[in-house]
Amino acid sequence: MAKMVLAKKVADGASSDFEVGDEAVKIINVKSSSSLPRSLLVFSPTKRGSYPVLLFFHGFLLQASWYKSLLQHISSHRYIIVAPQFSPIASQSQEVKNARIITEWLTNNLESVLPEKVQPDLLKVAVSGHSRGGKIAFALALGYGGSSPLKFSALIGIDPVAGYSPSCLCPPNILQYVPRDFDQSIPVAVIGAGLSNQRAYGVLPSGAPNGVNHAEFFNESKPPCYYFLAKDYGHTDILDDIMADLMSIILKSGKGSKDSLRRAAGGIVVAFLKAYLEGQVDDLNAIVKSPNLAPITLDPVISVKD
Repeated sequence: MAKMVLAKKVADGASSDFEVGDEAVKIINVKSSSSLPRSLLVFSPTKRGSYPVLLFFHGFLLQASWYKSLLQHISSHRYIIVAPQFSPIASQSQEVKNARIITEWLTNNLESVLPEKVQPDLLKVAVSGHSRGGKIAFALALGYGGSSPLKFSALIGIDPVAGYSPSCLCPPNILQYVPRDFDQSIPVAVIGAGLSNQRAYGVLPSGAPNGVNHAEFFNESKPPCYYFLAKDYGHTDILDDIMADLMSIILKSGKGSKDSLRRAAGGIVVAFLKAYLEGQVDDLNAIVKSPNLAPITLDPVISVKD
């Protein structure tokens, strides 16, 4: 009986990660400056305290503000999120360098833009991104933009993309097509979209082609690494509703609720951050063991720990 009660408590905890948390969230616009190469959106809890930090990079030709629903969900579970707005014309190599400079700015300046009595815990920092931003997150964590003054404790790719095809990769070329080849010492989670390799209407380019998408990023990640495939969703379904609907004109989109996808991805990120920034592993283990806790179909779910 005691084991059953404990199992239910763990399952309830994991399920709550898929719902918006209890913390009120303030969104702060930070303009670029001589020391900050890109403007930022900062999502912050408002209650006094010290909070872990998540650095999040948006996708190609997208806006950081188009991820508000997802990022507010994560932040409401007691995380500060910093989301830079990158240039649509800058190269990926340049944006990786800018990402490193942004980490320098965070080290010295993040606390100054946060609500009063809110402090960032810069010993608990994760880096993440969607689409091209997912690749930038990997590249930054792997040291391609130069060493970061922040030590990352976790890495999350949300449907990351490395280029147009295996024969047309965009620099920096981080994929080597060798299993478990990434020179990373931190845990990795990859959330993929099952329809992202398909063409809209059968003719338009896919958002995340085979060989350069989520599957290969996971394949090259060293343990501990996790893979969650949102089977019935497309590459840009993670965006806020209006933008997801607009992007569905040119990219394959799923028919399910986009809010359910954002809650699923947000819950996975929260559980992963709890596990590897705060040492609370129960929620992540529960989702891996029972993917049906999520509000969407996750298939497959893979955990490689050694």
